[in-house]
Amino acid sequence: MNLRDKLRGLLVRLYARRVEGHLDHAQVPKHIGVIMDGNRRWAKAAGSSTMHGHRAGADKIEEFLGWCTETDVEVVTLWLLSTDNFDRPSEELVPLLGIIEDVVRTLGADGRWRVHHVGTLDLLPDGMQRTIKGAQEATAHVDGIVVNVAIGYGGRQEIADAVRSMLLDAHDSGVSMEKLAESVDIDMIGRHLYTGAQPDPDLVIRTSGEQRLSGFMLWQTAHSEYYFCDVFWPAFRKVDFLRALRDYAARHRRFGG
Repeated sequence: MNLRDKLRGLLVRLYARRVEGHLDHAQVPKHIGVIMDGNRRWAKAAGSSTMHGHRAGADKIEEFLGWCTETDVEVVTLWLLSTDNFDRPSEELVPLLGIIEDVVRTLGADGRWRVHHVGTLDLLPDGMQRTIKGAQEATAHVDGIVVNVAIGYGGRQEIADAVRSMLLDAHDSGVSMEKLAESVDIDMIGRHLYTGAQPDPDLVIRTSGEQRLSGFMLWQTAHSEYYFCDVFWPAFRKVDFLRALRDYAARHRRFGG
């Protein structure tokens, strides 16, 4: 590292401390959703392989969660694999699944997070399903940030699964379709989502400069604030995180009003 890079790093750290010092913890979001985008483009810009980009993105997760513990964040949802990702070539998908499984295993063994899966478990390989279930069971007692690992996740699929769950519950309880139709409301649908009784995301961060949700938590983000960051996920820094929190705190949330 040359002198210019050292000075730049020092200035970034000093600026991050300044932003953190002015952060109002009373305005920190309770639930943050993260669309971790840009692994492949980061790797291409660095002249390395796609898998190196995915591994670098995976390594960033624990660091990001560490920043969250320094605030009053209670829930973090990490979108690790969408249902659309299953259309990728097997030579990319199979190693990616292995990297994601390692992430879940690491989170489960850390002891600071309570792991919760959101997504369609049946889409995943048997070994990954066992790893996810093991991480959830091992961390069920942890009194820390709830980390939703969105693996095999799609927003439309989640809503379809919620409706299916409502229908099955009604059938098992002997409730007629007419009675069910009369009782369906927003709260009932919300209870059958993957996130269940969790609070909806207050803030959604998407990296890489893309400004779209791509189907992320379509139901839950109706009143969320969005923060689009031009930095690729592996290069996401604490100062970028703090800027997102500062930007969120400065907004006046009207919840559709």
